[in-house]
Amino acid sequence: MFRTKRSLLVRRLWRSRAPGGEEEAGEPGGAAEGRAHAGGGGARAELKALTHAVLKRLKERQLEGLLHAVESRGGARTPCLLLPAKGDSRLGQHWYPLPVLLCKVFRWPDLRHCSEVKRLCCCESYGKAHPELVCCNPHHLSRLCELESPPPPYSRYPMDFLKPTADCPDSVPSSTETGGTNCLAPGGLSDSQVLQEPGDRSHWCVVAYWEEKTRVGRLYSVQEPSLDIFYDLPQGNGFCLGQLNSDNKSQLVQKVRSKIGYGIQLTKEVDGVWVYNRSSYPIFIKSATLDNPDSRTLLVHKVFPGFSIKAFDYEKAYSLQRPNDHEFMQQPWTGFTVQISFVKGWGQCYTRQFISSCPCWLEVIFNNR
Repeated sequence: MFRTKRSLLVRRLWRSRAPGGEEEAGEPGGAAEGRAHAGGGGARAELKALTHAVLKRLKERQLEGLLHAVESRGGARTPCLLLPAKGDSRLGQHWYPLPVLLCKVFRWPDLRHCSEVKRLCCCESYGKAHPELVCCNPHHLSRLCELESPPPPYSRYPMDFLKPTADCPDSVPSSTETGGTNCLAPGGLSDSQVLQEPGDRSHWCVVAYWEEKTRVGRLYSVQEPSLDIFYDLPQGNGFCLGQLNSDNKSQLVQKVRSKIGYGIQLTKEVDGVWVYNRSSYPIFIKSATLDNPDSRTLLVHKVFPGFSIKAFDYEKAYSLQRPNDHEFMQQPWTGFTVQISFVKGWGQCYTRQFISSCPCWLEVIFNNR
């Protein structure tokens, strides 16, 4: 039977939907499950009909862009999918805004409300409160990781690194785990983004990549508001860990390196620095500003694939600096550091008590001047 290009695109999109969506299509909890069994796939049929109805509204070029985004799992640069902001659709007992509906279909079947997602800064709808058109590209949004809701804090970690250190005379502190300095070392990357002078004030942060206790490559200086840090990305531009020469022969390190994949996106925004997990595996984050300033322990937070977390808050960090203490302010403060481990966590729940025992990890050091 002859099929148009549009119908073929719609069929491919439906086949590319996230698994498990049918169970979430109806009423919450047992009602949805019971209806799916009793109706012989009624929930699936309802979801399919609604999805096809939405896709019929799209132009052929929009369908192609959406399919490219879905099939590349967000690894390709794809345009915004702009649709009327007032458009929404009913699924079971619920009405969903179109961006939420498409995220449910193609990424997170358990998604319920627009408050659970966060727009990426690459999106045209980013920062717009009441636009006439809103982007519905599901890979231009991330799942919001709230500290009060899942995914939960992963383990406790001593808050020792709030002490000042004078290992380096500039704003780049010493490593909070290894005791070594983060000053420039020979070898590794060689491009315009690499920090040439520790005192350079044009950057807002520098990134160090570590394998266990050994730093691999040079410090990477970040001037642009957003940075992709990845091992392998179809259309990647940023800090490519796969290009670094590593002498580490550990099988665990090699295995974890291969799982970094799309990695993370690090973004400086108005309210702080956000980390978006673009990989297919969890990442683990420790930051002084993620916890109660009166606490004597820091939490290591587990961030699942597709989730974003505000990893650093400048206002909180400055309040923790004791601004009335002039002598304290003259020294580097390691509270301006965030540590991120790929795939493997650390802390009291692990044999790895320190991040320096993790196979592959990052130290993000913020310019606090």
